[in-house]
Amino acid sequence: MKYSANSVWENKDKYDVIVIGAGHAGCEAGLAAARLGLKTIMFTVSINSVALMPCNPNIGGTSKGHLVREIDALGGEMGKVIDKTFIQSKMLNKSKGPAVHSLRAQADKAQYSKTMRCVLENQENLELKQAEVTDILVEDGKVIGVQTYSGAIYHCKAVVLCTGTYLKSRCIYGEISNETGPDGLQAANYLTDCLKNLGIEMYRFKTGTPARIDKNSIDFSKMEEQFGDEKVVPFSFTTNPEDVQIEQASCWLTYTNEKTHHIIRENLDRSPLFSGMIEGTGPRYCPSIEDKVVKFADKDRHQVFIEPEGLDTNEMYIGGMSSSLPEDVQYEMYRSVPGLENARIMRNAYAIEYDCIDARQLYPTLEFKKIEGLYSGGQFNGSSGYEEAAAQGLIAGINAALKLLGKEQIVIDRSEGYIGVLIDDLVTKESHEPYRMMTSRAEYRLLLRQDNADQRLTKIGHKVGLISDERYEHLKLKEEQILREVERIKHTNVGANPKVQELLEKYGSTPLNSGITLAELIRRPELNYEALAPIDEKREVLSDEVIEQVNIYIKYEGYITRQMKQVEQFKKLETKRIPDDIDYDDVKSLRIEAVQKLKKYKPISIGQASRISGVSPADISVLLVYMEQWRR
Repeated sequence: MKYSANSVWENKDKYDVIVIGAGHAGCEAGLAAARLGLKTIMFTVSINSVALMPCNPNIGGTSKGHLVREIDALGGEMGKVIDKTFIQSKMLNKSKGPAVHSLRAQADKAQYSKTMRCVLENQENLELKQAEVTDILVEDGKVIGVQTYSGAIYHCKAVVLCTGTYLKSRCIYGEISNETGPDGLQAANYLTDCLKNLGIEMYRFKTGTPARIDKNSIDFSKMEEQFGDEKVVPFSFTTNPEDVQIEQASCWLTYTNEKTHHIIRENLDRSPLFSGMIEGTGPRYCPSIEDKVVKFADKDRHQVFIEPEGLDTNEMYIGGMSSSLPEDVQYEMYRSVPGLENARIMRNAYAIEYDCIDARQLYPTLEFKKIEGLYSGGQFNGSSGYEEAAAQGLIAGINAALKLLGKEQIVIDRSEGYIGVLIDDLVTKESHEPYRMMTSRAEYRLLLRQDNADQRLTKIGHKVGLISDERYEHLKLKEEQILREVERIKHTNVGANPKVQELLEKYGSTPLNSGITLAELIRRPELNYEALAPIDEKREVLSDEVIEQVNIYIKYEGYITRQMKQVEQFKKLETKRIPDDIDYDDVKSLRIEAVQKLKKYKPISIGQASRISGVSPADISVLLVYMEQWRR
């Protein structure tokens, strides 16, 4: 092969699963396959890039925190690693309802990568290899192995693509364009051509990152200090809460101003975003500072978060000011921000372009429809974010392993988890920009809270084989305690005695005229389970996580019940499987567009078909009638 440094040779070791990439998706995919007993090897262009955080060194955030807890509930690793390496933690949206509460932790970037790499290197059945994969070997529509740049051929039964932002990547700022991956690491320049030859449709997407600035050059007195939570909640359900009560690092908040915006506007002609130098489509919900200034011209300032990259470095991440402006403009722009007047840039801000796929080429299991045994996860699927990547990598790794073990693959549906919403959106809906998870995308978000991820998904993780019997038994005990306590509270009455009235007065709550249940009191906005402890004489000693679940269930029982009924209707369509051999051309009265879309994307259920753009409710009705006649 013209790009191989050496002649082709065959590696004699046999593998079950090969994972391409060692970012957040690759790590979860490789660990899942290996832990399920499959001999697995992970390839990466640089072992130094294992679980790298080339953009903001944090895990979680609005809706993303949900994903991390779901990854943990299924048996993934991300939550455990961030619990060991965070330097600040916050529960976001605490002033709102529990459906949108989301954990976010600032990570020690180097320690996170080091810790995850240690997990990989010590995992049984898993090998880590630095090499660039240039070819996927396919025979009779089925994966049989891969070939590396050196000419080595590795045989396997399944491949998981987790290439992130490395495929034909280039980093751009001003007129400078470097053919590299993130953080100046080597790009993967050859695999794209192979994928195209296999009939896989590719997109060109773009993302970016802000500058890193020397801490010693920042005047923090002109900024607002941002502290972590007094009581830290861990990401992993297996982490002892006492172990995460650490001394936390501070972050800082400042703002751009009219001077900043003037500098940007005066130099837009030098921005590759506006000059046409950048071809890829960027993320709508994480725009560059140039985009913000242009699209939100009425705003006189934008938030800028100054966040440490770790405890052993002076690099500070300038959140909210990603850019691809020229280096000289970057200096002028950053130094116009209060507190950054003397800023010394350690790493320039840049945009990065890379190749990825239209994920509608995948089944909900994340296996390619055209190539058996080829799976895909992470930013390569057109998503953005470490958490979205890890979630997909975990599902792809699990399903690759289950397929080889002859077991039924798993699909998390939209009513079971944010992971289900994420994957369903990717494989069903048309998207021309990097996909970002948001709580508003989940129809059943009151049921899909970050606090109950274990109750929703740990049973699946146990069935798959990634959750131990001990952990599963612990969950069942917790659920029994929750149910027992909810029933007790519903049937425990308190009277209008002086002690009760005094407590209600303390919380500004309406006094009682007659007896009432504890559950009815908890439903009052100003009261909760903990507040009623002084008048609850039969209360048992329960863990914080059990108390949280009891309080949420009692307060929101009516809403939860209503949403569960909606899920029942949703499930009816999801369980109506569409036969693999259906011929949509035979379905009379289907519109031409619907026939074209259904043939192209091959939905597995009526539910999935109903979410395809171009397939109308009338088309679904026609399809249901046809399927009923077909079954008869």
